[in-house]
Amino acid sequence: MKSIEYKELSVTKESLLKEDLATYAARCSGRLLKKTKKRYRLIDLFCGAGGMSLGFSKKFGQPFQSVWANDNNKYCVNTYKKNFGDHCVEGDIVQLLNDPDIIIPQADIVVGGPPCQGFSLLNRNRDGDPRKEMWRPYLEVVKRSGASVFVMENVPQLLNTYEHGEIVGLAESFGFTVWQDKLLAADYGVPQTRTRAFIIGCKFTDPSDIFPPRKTHYKPGGKVTYPMLDLGAEYLPESNIWKTVRDAVSELPPPVGTEIRDVPPPLDLHFGRNPTELSKKRYRSIPKEGMNRFDLQRVAPEITPQCWIRKKSGGTDLFGRLWWDRPSVTIRTEFFKPEKGRYLHPVQHRPITHREAARFQSFPDDFAFTGSKVEVAKQIGNAVPPLLAARVADAVRVLLSSQN
Repeated sequence: MKSIEYKELSVTKESLLKEDLATYAARCSGRLLKKTKKRYRLIDLFCGAGGMSLGFSKKFGQPFQSVWANDNNKYCVNTYKKNFGDHCVEGDIVQLLNDPDIIIPQADIVVGGPPCQGFSLLNRNRDGDPRKEMWRPYLEVVKRSGASVFVMENVPQLLNTYEHGEIVGLAESFGFTVWQDKLLAADYGVPQTRTRAFIIGCKFTDPSDIFPPRKTHYKPGGKVTYPMLDLGAEYLPESNIWKTVRDAVSELPPPVGTEIRDVPPPLDLHFGRNPTELSKKRYRSIPKEGMNRFDLQRVAPEITPQCWIRKKSGGTDLFGRLWWDRPSVTIRTEFFKPEKGRYLHPVQHRPITHREAARFQSFPDDFAFTGSKVEVAKQIGNAVPPLLAARVADAVRVLLSSQN
């Protein structure tokens, strides 16, 4: 093997990247928890079902322990409690911070995704949207908890906005060095092409030395530069190709029923819908994977909704079939409605199920969701993919351990 050239890297960055490589290898082999004696205290805000907490947990081989969490949705809180413990508090975070009886515990890290609708493509020009301001109580919790690291997740449209500048400015006034990037979930083993923005702050070193985390998976046919020749390369050694729809769900049988079932996972969430005969006819009219509403309009214009025919741009990838050998498209909260996106099964004439969506998000089958099927769908679609969070946790663990 060639010797590694480190001359362009600082001593600190070189040591962090070496430790990151060791951390990832140890986690994948199940040795990281034994290797790391310290358990880091974590707070999760706007936690939803707990996708971020799950990626940072021992379930994914990580040495983090959730000590406090918050969400304003009671169904999310119930799911979080069922999987992580009773320390999740329901309520408006602003009101909770104004309550003298609420004590924010000390923590090593704060994670979470403040509501992002105000930054979405549909709302980004809407002045005064209160959902753009929820990062303020988030950073207040960071301050009160004494955390030395924070990770904020949001839609990619947040970056380079005025609000993004305000977030960085306030965090820097608290003593943090801040970095940010967009991460594609498929690059980290998630069978889904979901892109999210991550902002990371650290009080004791520059997080850009380790963030964004080096990729573990690559697009088939894509160019991969391995760090055996360059420690600062984009990918870890022995990276794998992207995980696909086939990898995630091909062994599941056809779904049964139309409601959540009282059976062991994965079949509890593997149920269907009651489409109309017209919908079924539309499904059968586009039988090949990858087909979508434009194919429906071409082969069966008589059953194509007129609104689709008139719609030439914006949200055009509707009523589409997934591909077996590609990752899923981004899973949103109404994945069970094929008119909302590319959510048809590759070969079966139906939308994807809740279990399939959860697997595309990288949730383990034994993760327990609570609430109605609509609420569970929201929890799945809004979550940070746990496997992506686990790779972010690798970087955070390296940062925290470097203090020693």
